[in-house]
Amino acid sequence: VNNTPKCMHQIYDFIKNNLDKVSSYVSSHGGGITLLGVKNGTVYIELIGSCHGCSMSIMTTKMVVQRELRTLIHPSLHVINIDGTPENVLPDEFYSETDTI
Repeated sequence: VNNTPKCMHQIYDFIKNNLDKVSSYVSSHGGGITLLGVKNGTVYIELIGSCHGCSMSIMTTKMVVQRELRTLIHPSLHVINIDGTPENVLPDEFYSETDTI
C-alpha cells in the first residue's frame, strides 16, 4: 500500500464512499462504523451503537470489516477499532477528512 499523502487521501475517500458495503453486517446488529483515519496501510475505525464495547468487536473488525476492505482495496490492509484499550489507539499523525493535500 502506497503511503503518500495523495494515496492516503484516495484510500480514505474510497473507504468513506464504500462504507455502506462494509458496514451492512455491523448495521444488522444495531451498530455502525465511524471512519477515523488512515496511516501506513492501516485504517482506523470506531465501532458504534450496540457494537461499541461488544465482546465480539475484535472478530467483527478483523473477520468482517478488514476482510471486506482487503477485498475492495488491498490484501495487506489492516483495520484497527479504536475501542479505548491501550493497544488500540490512534497514532499521533494520520490522514483524516479534515486534512488537506
